[in-house]
Amino acid sequence: MSDAFRTLLKKVGSGAHTSDTLSREEAATATRLMLQGEATPAQIGAFMIAHRIRRPEPVELAGMLDAYDQLGPALAPTKTSYLPTIFSMPYDGRSRTAPVSPLTTLILLAAKAPVVLHGGDRMPTKYGLPLIEIWQKLGLPLHLLNFDQAQQLFAATGFGFVYQPNHFPMAQTLVPYRDQIGKRPTIATVELMWSPCCGSHHLVMGFVHPPTEDRAQITYALREQSFYTTVKGLEGSCDLPRSRTAIIGLMNPGSTELERLLLHPRDFGLAGKDVSDLPVAELAVAIESALAGEITPLAQSAIWNGGFYLWRCGAADSIDAGLTLAKALLTDGKAQTALNDVKQAIASLTAIPVAP
Repeated sequence: MSDAFRTLLKKVGSGAHTSDTLSREEAATATRLMLQGEATPAQIGAFMIAHRIRRPEPVELAGMLDAYDQLGPALAPTKTSYLPTIFSMPYDGRSRTAPVSPLTTLILLAAKAPVVLHGGDRMPTKYGLPLIEIWQKLGLPLHLLNFDQAQQLFAATGFGFVYQPNHFPMAQTLVPYRDQIGKRPTIATVELMWSPCCGSHHLVMGFVHPPTEDRAQITYALREQSFYTTVKGLEGSCDLPRSRTAIIGLMNPGSTELERLLLHPRDFGLAGKDVSDLPVAELAVAIESALAGEITPLAQSAIWNGGFYLWRCGAADSIDAGLTLAKALLTDGKAQTALNDVKQAIASLTAIPVAP
């Protein structure tokens, strides 16, 4: 048993009237003790459920993110025209709507705008479809790369994927607790706010509940994260919906206030139903159809998302220009070329033959 962790656990788990907020340093220490396995399973489970019931304060989230930065992996960006865009979304995946982010990623890569994704395998509590399975079906065995290879892939193609089971095994040891306590712990919120990339970058955080965005603003201010976007996206992801108004927050370097942006898909001729959840094999076929230039509902969602993020990362001067560029990159084969380039780079790193 860790006596140090026991002291911190007592502070957060003493009840509504006597519990107290951890300092940033204390929250970082508690997270390190969990990640390094110095806290016992009983202590870790108790901390997770107590912290969830009380809800974490921004100063605690800042400390937990400090520990992730200290112990976790971080891709080193290479010199490009645009800062890397990090898409942070729930690790437990999707179960109601089809993910658009793989197509969005390929559109940005086709415009030479680097992208970093991070996550793991199917995970409690939702056990939804994770990104890694989609990329596998598209011929990218990202799960086989060690971190040095992931860094080389990022340098060669602008595409980075931090795969938790391989690249951050300390964090992976905490996954079973999600099932055992039956709820997403605070670590799930940390994952939404984390940037596994050093240097300047553009962080995109998906969320469902407005209090999460409120906490993120204060947390990012404490951590001096000056360039980020918040999205009330599909199932908490970074995917902008087409079935409703997109609720977005914009923070730019030098600003102190989050700018609220409400984007109506109908104003851009892109309103429609969001694509429902598909088996991963069918989703891969739908993605391949979009990459082949077919204007399917999923392709329209990709244009909507790609256009916005091309504007947000600086590759387009306006959202309208971004939408025009996104459609062109998708229909003229450049997004498909970006996928092929990543396949070839992985094959050269791993000696795994490229799938047709």
